[in-house]
Amino acid sequence: MTAAPVVTVIQARTGSSRLPAKVLLPLGGATVLERMLERVIRARRAGVVMVATTTARRDDQIEAAAHRAGVPCFRGHPEDLLDRHFQVARRLGAAHVVKIPSDCPLIDPAVIDAVIGVYLDELGAYDYVSNLHPPTYPDGNDVEIMSFDALAVAWRGAGESYEREHTTPFLWGHPESFRVKNVRWETGKDLSLSHRIVLDYAEDYEVIRRIFDALYPDDPLFSLDAIVSYLEANPDVRGLNSRHRGVSWHSRQTTLSHLTPQVSL
Repeated sequence: MTAAPVVTVIQARTGSSRLPAKVLLPLGGATVLERMLERVIRARRAGVVMVATTTARRDDQIEAAAHRAGVPCFRGHPEDLLDRHFQVARRLGAAHVVKIPSDCPLIDPAVIDAVIGVYLDELGAYDYVSNLHPPTYPDGNDVEIMSFDALAVAWRGAGESYEREHTTPFLWGHPESFRVKNVRWETGKDLSLSHRIVLDYAEDYEVIRRIFDALYPDDPLFSLDAIVSYLEANPDVRGLNSRHRGVSWHSRQTTLSHLTPQVSL
């Protein structure tokens, strides 16, 4: 099999406890997952894009949606996402691995390219680069990239359940062992707590659906700037999921803002 220098893994399953089968909800005549994949595959630096789901029968629907979008699907451990990412990367011969969760359906391809670009343009300088520690982008634009070697170290060494479930905490949780870098939003703003376009709850879905319905007809790959402008012009929509602002998987772990080098794009 030909090696793939960069592999972008989209983790997806139907068993979400907060909003079951959220990535299969309808969005403009397709599923949320298909709409997200349309955006991810347009990122110039994403390399090979692969959906990673579980071996559970209910996730047959995830594989079917991925195939409709023209994206291959790997099926692995239900809870150990670190293993899923590692197995995909090893199978494809990846040198560098990008992690993007499927609860970011309106992620901007330009944001994906920006974060990957910091890592690749200074290749060898960092083991792990993300825009999450601390976040400044509106919630729902999560991008992490790591070397395969660093991922392999985490795969062998991570023992805590949250380290296996969330893939990367072993890396950004040990800055003394890994060279890590954070990418800040180039606008200089921090909208991570005020603008929520991630999909975890029913209110999130309503916000995402309204954004999509308003912007997609004119521009199928509408930008993050367009999303922010729409939400600023429609505070009633922006307020629909306000009670969930600041709630994210990475906010529950130790924030390394005092340890992590910063770069603005």
